Amino acid sequence: MGNLRAIAIIWYRDVLRFWRDKTRIIGSFGLPILFLFIFGNGLKGSMGGVLGGQGGEGGGQIDFVKFIFPGVVGMTVLMAGMFSGISIVWDREFGFLKEILVAPVSRTSIALGKTLGGATNSMVQGLLMLVFAPLVGITLGVELVIKLLPLLFLAAFAMTSLGVAIAARMKSMEGFQVIMQFVTLPLIFTSGALFPLQGLPGWLDFLVKINPLTYAIDPLRRVVLESQNLPQQVLDLLPQLGLQASLFGQPLSMLQELAIVSAFGGVMISLAVAMFNIQE
Repeated sequence: MGNLRAIAIIWYRDVLRFWRDKTRIIGSFGLPILFLFIFGNGLKGSMGGVLGGQGGEGGGQIDFVKFIFPGVVGMTVLMAGMFSGISIVWDREFGFLKEILVAPVSRTSIALGKTLGGATNSMVQGLLMLVFAPLVGITLGVELVIKLLPLLFLAAFAMTSLGVAIAARMKSMEGFQVIMQFVTLPLIFTSGALFPLQGLPGWLDFLVKINPLTYAIDPLRRVVLESQNLPQQVLDLLPQLGLQASLFGQPLSMLQELAIVSAFGGVMISLAVAMFNIQE
């Protein structure tokens, strides 16, 4: 019971700190908006032919901005989840983490509380990005949001676990930020969030396949596109157009992709727990 209470308290503290920092919430939209409206509209003309035939969505074509919207939501969740680990480094620098570590609770509960707090915050940031959906032609509904909730939380938990595992042994915020930039940007650009997964060079296709974020963004994209009442001929083209992740030449089902993300999250949270249990 004591460990469960510790998890709840640490989770609540991180969530409360997040909601009190309005500048952090507003600032987190900067890069996603840049990618969505400037990058998306800037490449819309040149990428349109890659996403289907002629005649718009009714003729087998998918709008590029609609295509990258779920990727931008996934990118928001990734960055928020990974950078949530900075609270661990902050607490270490100011001595608060030492007080938590010497408390009569297991360090596993500390790692879980931090991860759940960061995952909750990053999931909420991903949900807040949905307010931009109508601006790019995405029709939102209660059913769509309900379907996205577990997908966003699973992605948030997996990515936050990675951030916590890295932050657990970092000594300075400057060092953590450098490592995060080195990790997050390659994950974003090799996940298929911003481009179709067809016609890639072998080395890039390999990086896409081993990137766990690929299997988190693809279900988001499929759920969003399938909710937009697109013609069946367009939905049938998703694998052929490279708009659906595949492994060994076979398109993956959503359950298979979620299993991959879950396995990655399990490995990362185990690593984070191990890092916390190392005596300082």
